[in-house]
Amino acid sequence: MASTTNGNTGATEGGRQGGGATRCAAILGPYQSGKTSLLEALLHATGTVERKGAVKDGNTVGDTTPEARERGASTELSIGHGNFLGDRWTFIDTPGGIEFTLDSRHACMIADVVIVCVEPEAAKAAAAGPILRFLDDHDIPHVVLINKMDQAGETVREILGALQGFSTRPLALRQVPIRDGETVTGYVDLVSERAYSYREGEPSALIELPGSVADREAEARNELLETLADFDDSLFEQLLEDIDPDKKEVYGHLAETLRSDLLVPVLLGAGEHDHGIQRLLKLLRHETPDHTATVARRGLSDGEEPMAQVFKTIHAAHMGKLSHVRVWRGTVKDGEMLNGAKVSGIYATTGGKLDKHPSAAPGDVVALGRMDPIQTGDVLTPTGGMPDKGLGWPEVPQPVFARALRVAERNDEVKLSGALAKLAEEDPSLLIRQDSELGELTIWGQGDTHLRVMAERLRSRFKLDVTLSEPAVAYRETIRNRIEEHARHKKQSGGHGQFADIRIAVEPTGRGAGFEFAEKVVGGSVPKNYIPAVEEGCREGCRRGPLGFPVVDVKVTLTDGQHHSVDSSDMAFKIAARSGLHDALAKAEPVLLEPIHQVAIAVPSESTSKVHGILSSRRGQILGFDAKDGWPGWDEVTAYLPEAEMHNLILELRAQSQGMATYTWTFDHLQELTGRLADRVVEHHETAAG
Repeated sequence: MASTTNGNTGATEGGRQGGGATRCAAILGPYQSGKTSLLEALLHATGTVERKGAVKDGNTVGDTTPEARERGASTELSIGHGNFLGDRWTFIDTPGGIEFTLDSRHACMIADVVIVCVEPEAAKAAAAGPILRFLDDHDIPHVVLINKMDQAGETVREILGALQGFSTRPLALRQVPIRDGETVTGYVDLVSERAYSYREGEPSALIELPGSVADREAEARNELLETLADFDDSLFEQLLEDIDPDKKEVYGHLAETLRSDLLVPVLLGAGEHDHGIQRLLKLLRHETPDHTATVARRGLSDGEEPMAQVFKTIHAAHMGKLSHVRVWRGTVKDGEMLNGAKVSGIYATTGGKLDKHPSAAPGDVVALGRMDPIQTGDVLTPTGGMPDKGLGWPEVPQPVFARALRVAERNDEVKLSGALAKLAEEDPSLLIRQDSELGELTIWGQGDTHLRVMAERLRSRFKLDVTLSEPAVAYRETIRNRIEEHARHKKQSGGHGQFADIRIAVEPTGRGAGFEFAEKVVGGSVPKNYIPAVEEGCREGCRRGPLGFPVVDVKVTLTDGQHHSVDSSDMAFKIAARSGLHDALAKAEPVLLEPIHQVAIAVPSESTSKVHGILSSRRGQILGFDAKDGWPGWDEVTAYLPEAEMHNLILELRAQSQGMATYTWTFDHLQELTGRLADRVVEHHETAAG
């Protein structure tokens, strides 16, 4: 970890001494909210980097992978370490795209505090709504930073209004901007009532409080104190008596409400220009909990032995598997056994650089080398004991987007399988499915960008030439009429021949019944030892019906037949059954069946009508909609939707909801598909089959 210090360790506003705490802050926010630039500014301010990089130049500490560099956006976690006023800090920058949400959530679970970055525009800031809800649901202390204030075109009130509807905790503005025309040039701290002017690449300068902002500052400060008074009776009484509370007391109230996750402070800044970074660091130092409070909040049981938890797994080139962990208690040493796996190297990571250490102390964030059996989310101890409660590890979100994956060279299929296993271990939200019936390998994830990034990693890291395409739909077919069929298989070529003669009745059954077989043979016309072969032949015949798809929801009854004492065999009856069923199905008015899923779409209320339009255009049947439980301002729309219409559904939903809509789905039933749509499906299938 970086050992460079920055500044003195004496008491500062708030009255709390340094003491060398070890803490971790995760940086979350919507796409393009400036998180990577903020990480760079924090690492510069804490002495880790002498010169800041820039996203546009591709030289930041974070976003070191080719996929991130190409997009100018994070696609995985970036970790950096620094030291501020004697305290050790780990900062974890997370991807802003909703498709990489799981990485962000895992980082939150091991962090002491989360910095939520938003842009200074209400509509864009609202995209942080699901982040705020997740943090509230998991009782994770967090701070909101309205970033890019140098580009602010809306008032802070408007931005807070857009965010407060998502947060169950009150948002408490800690600063008001100082403006020169349309430009934000500084801020006033509402507790100290000091004014500061932003300086490019430097800490802000203390200035006289401008008269133009005095009234707004007084109003905002009063609002802050009234919000705090909701959590403290003595402060409430002081305000009733028009007593101006002591500033140290106010800082103490602010620290207590943040550590208890009762209130969310809101700061202003511009990470790219170092505006507000020192103020943010001071707030983090004096008001956020340390790792021992996080251990208590998570409900991890007390004990003597070391304990760590894995929040990210990476398969690094030349290094093998790295398990990134937060050490909850005790000292983890290189070479010791945790959960039955040997620690083979302890590394502090800053961007793509690794710094080896002999051990890791409580609160540290490090990577443990080559612990192959260990998975993301695992709690590690020497005895392998798991805590009784309190883990609350986030569930893996259901995949909502799929692509068929093909490798150019068949000889690379084994290599592809191993590479996909590593990627799925790194990212549990990636699902791999091999469909033998469709002859297709599909990857499932959270969106188009998610799967494209996975494909790029297969190319760059594993040197595999892969392509993505739209996956096939698991169509089925059935019949509408009952048919009786006679089938005979007879072959004579010297010696023993082959003979089997059967009569079968084929009829449709109820939807979802699958395949049924019965026999009503009398008099031994088909010996009982051959009847299983007839059933097997019929089952094989259902694998591909006259329309080209597996046949379901039919019942086959063997009614009569003939056999030969010498030439009859299991194989002969199996062939006769398969041939007879094929002919019967073709005569029984075959019909195509398409899979129908029930979807539940969560969407901000202002976009609900657009969702209705999307579903209607995709042949959906809307079942109803209602307010989403526990989510003010959100609706949940339920509908039946054909699987064929779901391939790009998530892309259209996000496009019509500022990227916030999502959905869950489950297979519900098969439904007849007729007319031109059915004809196109059959024609396309025949063409693809060659």
